[in-house]
Amino acid sequence: LMLRLARTTQRLVPITEHVTRPANYFAVKRLYASSPEEQDLVVIGGGPGGYYAAIKAGQLGKKVTCIEKRSTLGGTCLNVGCIPSKALLNASHKYEEAKHEFDHYGIEVSDVKVNLEKMMKQKDTAVTGLTGGIKMLFKKYKVNGMFGFGKITGPNEVSVTADDGTETTLKAKNILIATGSDVASLPGLEIDEKTVVSSTGALKLDKVPEKMIVIGGGVIGLEMGSVWRRLGSQVTVVEFADAICAGADGEVAKKFQKVLEKQNMQFKMKTKVVEVKKREGGGHIVVVEPASGGEQSELEADVVLVSVGRRPYTDNLGLEDVGVETDKRGFINIDDKFVTSVKSIRAIGDCVRGPMLAHKAEDEGGAAVEDIFKGYSHVNYDAIPSVIYTHPEVAWVGKTEEQLKEEGISYKTGKFPMMANSRARTNDDADGFVKFLSDAKTDRLLGVHLVCSNAGELIAEPTFALEYGASSEDLGRTCHAHPTLSEALKEAAMATYDKPVHS
Repeated sequence: LMLRLARTTQRLVPITEHVTRPANYFAVKRLYASSPEEQDLVVIGGGPGGYYAAIKAGQLGKKVTCIEKRSTLGGTCLNVGCIPSKALLNASHKYEEAKHEFDHYGIEVSDVKVNLEKMMKQKDTAVTGLTGGIKMLFKKYKVNGMFGFGKITGPNEVSVTADDGTETTLKAKNILIATGSDVASLPGLEIDEKTVVSSTGALKLDKVPEKMIVIGGGVIGLEMGSVWRRLGSQVTVVEFADAICAGADGEVAKKFQKVLEKQNMQFKMKTKVVEVKKREGGGHIVVVEPASGGEQSELEADVVLVSVGRRPYTDNLGLEDVGVETDKRGFINIDDKFVTSVKSIRAIGDCVRGPMLAHKAEDEGGAAVEDIFKGYSHVNYDAIPSVIYTHPEVAWVGKTEEQLKEEGISYKTGKFPMMANSRARTNDDADGFVKFLSDAKTDRLLGVHLVCSNAGELIAEPTFALEYGASSEDLGRTCHAHPTLSEALKEAAMATYDKPVHS
């Protein structure tokens, strides 16, 4: 999952994600024969927002073409983002449990080793299966898929250039931009995806580095840092701000950092990276100083992971030529119907305002298609969950306590510790808590925040509650199965409007 750029005063510069092509790329540059007919919709970008929108349009019986610059569908998320990172998070967690925790449960194993090649192969198998699944869905719903670089050449025209230079022009009644985002770097820092890596390179290291420096304490850095720490790296996170996890509730972020520190992940907070230079004999020296200025110091690393955020990918799309307006950071300006400054062109996902999340892009893709062909759409931006897939996980939806204070909204707080949850204690996995925020007068839920095992699954219930305007009492009076982790939600809700029973 990809959030906005990390809080920093350092200027960010883009780099290009590495895209590989299969040997038979030219033979498969088109999934299916394209139609010379005018398309009802042309989607530029085959990531979560783009392919989702294309399938929705296909389900409505529309003529739709989806253009993807990679050789596989799924965009950053499926190819070099959400999916492969979760595969490695899962595998590395299993390894850590076998190596360090099984004995506690009476399970005796010996000589537990990491076979990194096999681990990477399992990750790649998951990716291939899911990207291939999108191809099958395109066939099922008669979506025309094209591989190549799409450029808007008119309000109702898109040119597609394949790697061999072949150019195809498509006429479209509607154009949807879903080009997503690209990784960002720091000025003067060259990312080679071998020893100075972005999230893309961190997913395919060929050996476990002895020392890893992670620049940026956001979602990507903490997830990938967790993977390599579990596999044996000494990981140090360098964060410019005074808290990790920009956008998370402050109390949750503070607790989460303590848990990660207990797992031997090290942090240098309020610290600025000045320079990354090559170390004699291999590796790098990372020169840092206090964010407010001061004495410099040096950190050694075999691999440096640059995870300072992402930026909208809108390069060379022809936006200026057709009059599509962007803001100073490159995000495409849209109205509440996703319409740009050109009426026939809409945009969704990471290249527009809002959180850089795959599920947000999917919802916007579906809503944009419904608005085009049905005349209505709906996305509730106050009910979009965020998840950090470490262990424990962190998840939240709605307002943070800091946001409510800033907006002058009176609220009530209810918390419940996982140590008091029977399933968490039974599993011997009880780090963290659940926190509810509700309106002081009406008790309507305003935000829910979790740091605990399986938080990414648990957050679905509070998200549903926020979507339908539920109160904390509504959730607290709903029966939850026992013993389950979800009972912690019920108890935190009860703590908000009354008192919990088990704490």
